[in-house]
Order: sequence, then C-alpha cells, then structure tokens
Amino acid sequence: MKQLNFCFALLLILSSSILAQTTQTYPARGVVKQIAPDHRHATIKHEAIPGYMLAMTMDLSVRDTNGLNAISPGDVITFDLVVTADDDWVDNIKRVGSTNAPAPVPTWRVVESELQPGDELPDYEFTSETGRAVRFSDYGGRAVAFTFFFTSCPLPEFCPRMNQHFSEARKLLKEDPNAPANWQLLSISFDSGFDQPQILAGYGKFYRGEDTNGWLFAVASPTTLAGLAPKVDLNFWKENGTYSHNLRTVVLDVNRRIFRQFSGNEWTPQQLADALRAAAKVPARHAQRVLP
Repeated sequence: MKQLNFCFALLLILSSSILAQTTQTYPARGVVKQIAPDHRHATIKHEAIPGYMLAMTMDLSVRDTNGLNAISPGDVITFDLVVTADDDWVDNIKRVGSTNAPAPVPTWRVVESELQPGDELPDYEFTSETGRAVRFSDYGGRAVAFTFFFTSCPLPEFCPRMNQHFSEARKLLKEDPNAPANWQLLSISFDSGFDQPQILAGYGKFYRGEDTNGWLFAVASPTTLAGLAPKVDLNFWKENGTYSHNLRTVVLDVNRRIFRQFSGNEWTPQQLADALRAAAKVPARHAQRVLP
C-alpha cells in the first residue's frame, strides 16, 4: 500500500511539473518506421530520451511537414521532442544514417474495427476505481463514451489529451440545461499491472476533481482486453517497460450498440458531447438495469 501511495504521489508531482512548465525540448534519436502521406505524423522507434521517457515506438506529430521531405522509412534520424503543457511534436529532423531495412507496406488508413456503427458490443467486465466490478451492461439505458489510457503515459497529446477532452465534454453536457441526463463516461486503463483502483481514483481526481458524477475510471484485465481490443481496433503493446498504443474512443447508444467511433486525437470535446446527446436519445429496446 505504501508503495502505491508513493507511486501515485510521484505521478501527481510529475504531472504538476509538466503543467507548470511552458516548453521543454529534448534531443532524441530513432528509426523512422512509417510516415503519414500528409507528413503530419511519423512513427518513430526512438531510443531512451534522457530526463523524459523510455525507448519506445510512437506515432509522433510533426509541425514542420517539410522536415520529412528527404526522410524515408528505415532512416536513422536525430530530432527534438518539444513538449508543452498540453501538446508535443518533433522538430529539427535530420537524417544521420539508414538501417537498410526494406520499407514497410504503407498501413496509414482510416482506422477500422471488427464492429461498425449499429453493431452491438459484447459485454465486458472491468475493475473500477472503487474496487468493484463494472460491466457495460450496468449502464443499460445510458449512452456510454469510453476511451483507453494508462496513468503513466508520458506524452500530452496521447492519454492526457483524452482525459482533457472527456473533462471538457462532461462540462459541456452538465452545463447544458437541455442535454439528456442518461450518459456516462468511462476511461479504461490497459495497464492492469500498475493501475490499481487506488491509483485510478487519485488519477481521476486530478482530471475531474471531487465530482465523480458521470465519469468512471476503470482497468481492464488481459482477458478482457483480448476480447475487447480487436472489436474496436485498439492496438497496444509493451515495449521497454512502457506501452505504445493508438487512440480509440467509442460512443455506445442506450442499447449498447456502437453509435460513433473516434480515431486519434483530433476530434473535439464538442463532437463527443454531441455524439453522446444523440446516442442518449436512441429509443431503448427494453427496460434495463441502470446503476444508481
């Protein structure tokens, strides 16, 4: 228990430190694995970045798209990772060598999942921040928006941005007198080894304060993730002690059918709030139990 308290306190200190800073720049080196057609993103397998993060493979944003003009998959590059309170991107990209590896088959595409809008999502169980088990079916009669994260995610444009978007979408719904009341936000961690209920409760408080109404943090077991991840095209893997992952946010209607899916991080809180409003108004097929 003392170890958990220490770890969570460290998380809060690091998060507060990042928020208090303006812009930090970290020199880095890595291998380019993939480049988006518009040059706004590049997947880079980077070495450890001293003072910031472990070695991992990340889809990183690029502000100066011209910086990738002479870069190809397989190239070894140096670059600067620029981090602000709520964003991050790579800059000053320079080719310094090549792995001579064949270029991978391009895989940039609109993200697709096994399930499409209108399909019913199977029921899955999670462990909530309170320690109790919770299932999607517990929210029958409510529109549910869920996303994935892990509490030690280092980059502002990944998990922290999902949490900020959820926070702002919840505020929009709560401040709208005409918004339906039957909606729920669910943030699901895939780091079951570390993100135990006590960690999740404190982490959730950092983003939503003392008011827990309408927003629950939970963690999925490896068994749950094995079933759920391919249904919604969540991709994650452990690498050098941390996680690389994509970003997936899903809205379910009151019948647990997929209403809308958001890929990446370029959607807005307003879009999420609007999707929840619409999903909450879908006619229910039959009466279902709703959590108090």
